[in-house]
Formats: sequence, C-alpha cells, structure tokens
Amino acid sequence: MKTFTLVVGAFYGLLSVVLGAFGAHAFKKILSVERLTSFETGVRYQMYAAFFLLIVGYILKFETKSENWISWLMIVGTVFFSFSIYFLSFQDVWGVNLKFLGPITPLGGLLMILSWAMLIFYFLKTKM
Repeated sequence: MKTFTLVVGAFYGLLSVVLGAFGAHAFKKILSVERLTSFETGVRYQMYAAFFLLIVGYILKFETKSENWISWLMIVGTVFFSFSIYFLSFQDVWGVNLKFLGPITPLGGLLMILSWAMLIFYFLKTKM
C-alpha cells in the first residue's frame, strides 16, 4: 500500500500540472469563466491530494487498517471530487447532461475531509 500511495500521489501531481496547463491555455478558449473557475478548483484540490498522499506515503508504515483507510479515503475522495468537477466543467462543451455527477462532488469532498481527520487522530494516537 505504501508504494501504491506514493505512485498515486505522484500521478495526481503529474496530472494536476498537465490539467492546470491546459486550463491556463487551451481550455480558456472553450470554457466559460464560471466553468474554468470550477475546473481550476478541481485541479487545485487534486494537487493538495497529491502532496497529502506523497507525505502520508512517506510517513506511514501501512501496518494498520486505519493507515490504509487514510490513503484510500483520499484517493477515492479525489477521484469523486476533482474528476466529477472536470466532467461537469465540460458538459456544455460536450453537449451532454452530466448533472447526475453533482452529488458525487461533495461526497468526494467528505471523503477527503475524513482522510484528513483520520490522519489527525492517527497522529494523536501514535504521538509521533
């Protein structure tokens, strides 16, 4: 799980830079200001998750279920949060109705918050 967490963290970071570059240049021409702002929010939180996973992947030993849950909640939460925002940002451009993804975004945010909370409890419990 340690290697997986580090690889996903690095991948999230890579993808954030790529998507951020597209958002700053190519997507400005096709997305409304409101949609571009949403897209940039998804990119920003994906980068936060990348740093989180890289740090957690380095610090934790992944010997307990709670250590694994910390990582999984952030990984899945980021997919739900950021990727739903990406798809919702492009629904007008693609001409499809993706509003059903709307409830997925806050669910992803909740999973990310739970991951942070579990990390706090982990630190308090282990007294690093």
